[in-house]
Amino acid sequence: MQERRTQAGRRTATRQALLAAARREFAEQGYAGAATESVVRLAGVTRGALYYHFPDKAALFEAVVDTVAAGIRDAILDAAQRSASPRAALIDGMRAFLDACLRDDARSIYLIDGPAVLGWRRWREIDGAHSGRLLREGVAAALGEGAGRDVEALTTLLSGASNEAALWLSDAPGDAARRRVLDAAMVDLIVRLFPDPPR
Repeated sequence: MQERRTQAGRRTATRQALLAAARREFAEQGYAGAATESVVRLAGVTRGALYYHFPDKAALFEAVVDTVAAGIRDAILDAAQRSASPRAALIDGMRAFLDACLRDDARSIYLIDGPAVLGWRRWREIDGAHSGRLLREGVAAALGEGAGRDVEALTTLLSGASNEAALWLSDAPGDAARRRVLDAAMVDLIVRLFPDPPR
């Protein structure tokens, strides 16, 4: 039993090392330029270990995208949980989404290569399971009971706006004026969509 637990621990450690190395390789080289040989070297494992966990480069990349998505989700959740109201949680969560997406590795892996390599539908499934789920919950909370408005439609609208905003900001990283204008527009949009925080 102890030996089985030790083997499981080793497999988990190897998988984590591969994901960390692959995240670095994909961020620095892009999907097209990334080499599995470099990932194996960075992770300090054998090629056999790589293929034990991931059948090919595409599967490895999908796992990295999922890892990045989970990190973005955690950043949103952390920001939203400290908010004073459901409407403030939406605003704070969207800001956290933008901040997380603008990190170099997230920008290249999640915003640029993710949809291109995985296809829009698969990328949306991953996004929907992480930050998209939190956004849906946030919209429902901000609408409150008996609002008579469609949670799914509003979630889709805000998700699209957030993704486009992240891409727009990523075109000029570090442009503080662009970020201020975007933040103001985002707050205005949320206030108009959810004029009265539920009591």
